[in-house]
Amino acid sequence: MTDQQEKFRQFKALHKGEAAFVIPNPWDAGTARLLASLGFAALATTSAGYAFAKGKRDSAANLSRDEILENACEIVAATDLPVSAGLEDGFGAGPETCAETIRCAIAIGLVGGSIEDATGDSAAPIHSFGLAVERIRAAAEASRGKPFLLTARADNYLCGRPDLADTIRRLRAFAEAGADVLYAPGLPDLEAIRTVCRSVDQSVNVVMGLSGPSYSVHELSQAGVRRISVGGSFARAALGAVMRAAEEVRSRGTFTYAAEAMPGNEISRAMSAMAPDARP
Repeated sequence: MTDQQEKFRQFKALHKGEAAFVIPNPWDAGTARLLASLGFAALATTSAGYAFAKGKRDSAANLSRDEILENACEIVAATDLPVSAGLEDGFGAGPETCAETIRCAIAIGLVGGSIEDATGDSAAPIHSFGLAVERIRAAAEASRGKPFLLTARADNYLCGRPDLADTIRRLRAFAEAGADVLYAPGLPDLEAIRTVCRSVDQSVNVVMGLSGPSYSVHELSQAGVRRISVGGSFARAALGAVMRAAEEVRSRGTFTYAAEAMPGNEISRAMSAMAPDARP
């Protein structure tokens, strides 16, 4: 089993490449093993995918720190790849709560994780600038000297505040507070992505697979992006396939969907290749 320090070294090195790398988002141990079998170099969790699998809405109010970390722990154990986790808002407004979340994440073997500045409160969806920075500073202090890359998220665009100047201001302040990777999900176009990348010194993560325009890995690399995640979009794609298959059976009484299903023997190979007793 590759130890945490080595996974961290591998994960950190991925952010130093000349081109962007894709970090897909499994939502359980099985999907982690499937993605690992395709040769991806690292994985990231998805709170949305996990919530859907549990019959819940994707919301910090519906997902506890314990269950998010338990899910992440299962994904960490499923492969030898570095794993980063979406840690929501740190599971509390206070800086010390964010710090404790980071300490818990490190303890289960994660080598990265993100803290967002969204509050979950529709009346005041984004933390004030000062508090948002203090939360990242506390998280960074908790990870200092540890095998962990901290990602800081500025969620303006996801929360109905399409303010590029404030987003960049926040990302710069997060970097100064100790964040290793910067992330502003929902940016409207490639020019905005390019502007963010030019405006900060740290590696930038961009999410693809959400609504809005879609860009290739090459286009995002040229814009300055260093990491590309897919959020809950793989989970939604899987659920879409389930619904299309079920709708075919329900409305037409046919089963042609099975022709596109992944063969059981391929799934078995992916699972057994990563099984704990198969590790050296």
